[in-house]
Amino acid sequence: MRRTCVKDILNAEKPVPELVVKGWVRTKRDSKGFSFLEVNDGSCLKNVQIIIDHTPEVESELEKISTGASVSVVGELVESPGKGQKWEVRGKSVEMLGYADPETFPMQKKRHSDEFLRTIAHLRPRTNKFSAMFRIRSELSYAIHSFFRDKGFFYVHTPIITGSDCEGAGEMFRVTSLDYAGLAGKKEEQLADDFFGKAAHLTVSGQLPAEMYALSLGQVYTFGPTFRAEKSNTPRHAAEFWMVEPEVAFADLDDNMDLGEEMVKYLIKHVLERCADDIELFAKFVDKSLMDTLNNTLNNNFERISYTDAVELLRGCKKADKFEFRPEYGEDLQTEHERYLTEEHFGKPVIVYNYPREIKPFYMRVNDDGKTVTAMDLLVPRIGELVGGSQREERLDVLESRIAETGMDAAEYWWYLDSRRFGSAPHSGFGMGFERMLMLLTGATNIRDVIPFPRTPKNLEF
Repeated sequence: MRRTCVKDILNAEKPVPELVVKGWVRTKRDSKGFSFLEVNDGSCLKNVQIIIDHTPEVESELEKISTGASVSVVGELVESPGKGQKWEVRGKSVEMLGYADPETFPMQKKRHSDEFLRTIAHLRPRTNKFSAMFRIRSELSYAIHSFFRDKGFFYVHTPIITGSDCEGAGEMFRVTSLDYAGLAGKKEEQLADDFFGKAAHLTVSGQLPAEMYALSLGQVYTFGPTFRAEKSNTPRHAAEFWMVEPEVAFADLDDNMDLGEEMVKYLIKHVLERCADDIELFAKFVDKSLMDTLNNTLNNNFERISYTDAVELLRGCKKADKFEFRPEYGEDLQTEHERYLTEEHFGKPVIVYNYPREIKPFYMRVNDDGKTVTAMDLLVPRIGELVGGSQREERLDVLESRIAETGMDAAEYWWYLDSRRFGSAPHSGFGMGFERMLMLLTGATNIRDVIPFPRTPKNLEF
């Protein structure tokens, strides 16, 4: 007989004379003549209660079972006389599938700190909080594909190993088939013996390849892992994370901002509808203001303000002297500035656009003033930057001058420049940090708690 998921058991419409439950024991209580097992199989937040009489056939098996063990129970689904639950299972037989030593099993029926649970990231999905987190993560992934598919986008798989640096910052992980001795001291032109015959890296973005497909298929998106060798040991940064990156032909900056706002609202609405129980857990135990933040984001038009006006606003606000970093024109906005704009001044998400060209990558379109580029950052409360994008520079001569201006080698981007030589067109796109979206949805304050196995400086466990 096939097992029935706990989620389906709890949603049953009528009693079932016989079924099989398989899962992990969250708690076990022994009373005179019978035992209570709370079993969860990961299909939902709630456990199913199983009551098993101490018959000679099951007593020896029950003695071996404790918190953390995996079990298989054959029983009958009946209405529960207890409060707060509609059904319970009257067990007829029980088999322990996997033993968990009660002396060494690290999770007991108490609240463990996030810091402790990061040290046992392989087991933390057994907790309510992290099982809920990763069900939400799964549903959010599905929602992203649904959003773009419904809008006629095509999903493109862009390379993970690359020879180009999209951001031009150089903070990339090297990929090589050579050992340390074979790599030491070699310059790029001396790498003929390496696998690709040149320097190769893990991608920091799928944007440049995605642009090529947008200029062929019209509107595309890529959704995959990206890597940054940036030693930022903060709650908002990881060396390996996931990015959602749409690129749209014949779209300008306004179209880009519209798409970003529409996507964020769609994802919130989808997850609230599909993961209500899991979101409720975070609203109750992690962030008491979570639902207010999410509903406020859903029900308001995002404020739009130029970078120049944002800096002037920040420099003139009452809190200006209290910022750790003084707002200065020509400098990136800091997280404290972004949070002030979203949480205190406007009280809702904000899109800042038209940044100084000097602080943005080469591919962003230069505005007519010659000083700014058509960049946009979508900022949300508590997180700060969630989405960053721009209208791309479609003019060949301007793009070539921008590459030279930033000190990059145009020869490495011959294929990218070809798209401007042969049928160039205005186009726009952005990147959304998938994990930051999860932080917004759950109230989590550390990116390490929204990734199954986080990769951060000096941390390569699991």
